[in-house]
Amino acid sequence: MKKAFKIGFLSLVAFLFHTASFAQCAMCRASVENNVSNGDTSIGAGLNLGIMYLFVMPYLIAMVLGFFWYRNAKKRKAKIALH
Repeated sequence: MKKAFKIGFLSLVAFLFHTASFAQCAMCRASVENNVSNGDTSIGAGLNLGIMYLFVMPYLIAMVLGFFWYRNAKKRKAKIALH
């Protein structure tokens, strides 16, 4: 019961923070549009780099966890084969 409550609570918190993050998108867009119209394109490039960073991180974490899982499973299988 405690586990279900924790999962539900964390899901609710994640949903609330996810909803709040949508509000900043319009502010970032307005800031970039304002800077680009003034001739400064470095902020737009930095924003694109940040988006790519956020895009790649979940896949990188999944790959690292998968590698460690694979390595551990391979060791376990070798240990079982020896007995």
